[in-house]
Amino acid sequence: MKISHIEHLGIAVNSIEEALPYYENVLGLKCYNIETVEDQKVRTAFLKVGDVKIELLEPTSPESTIAKFIEKNNGNGGMHHLAFAVEDGVANALAEAEGTGIRLIDKAPRKGAEGLNIAFLHPKSTLGVLTELCENPNK
Repeated sequence: MKISHIEHLGIAVNSIEEALPYYENVLGLKCYNIETVEDQKVRTAFLKVGDVKIELLEPTSPESTIAKFIEKNNGNGGMHHLAFAVEDGVANALAEAEGTGIRLIDKAPRKGAEGLNIAFLHPKSTLGVLTELCENPNK
């Protein structure tokens, strides 16, 4: 798989509205996009640090994976995942990862925030780091 860059760092939060003052007022970053991804039961906010994005993830349902992550983390958010942009397409990257014995969460790409095609690799196969693969279908 050909990784071009870190696409974003995903950080779980209980509330985007409560988290943004830290990122904007203390760190001096600017939120440039907030959107809801219905099928993932999550609301996202994006900020940039250089060329890397930070994605704040707020659960919109107690059934979302983000809500479950926060619950397992004693009600606190925290670092949720690391996302890489792949140049050869998410489907190809998944096939290559699976071919090396990596356990997949997603067998095929799906739509994510900002119109990206995404898929996740299981942290039990990636040294404990939930890894997201991303591609911009418009590039």
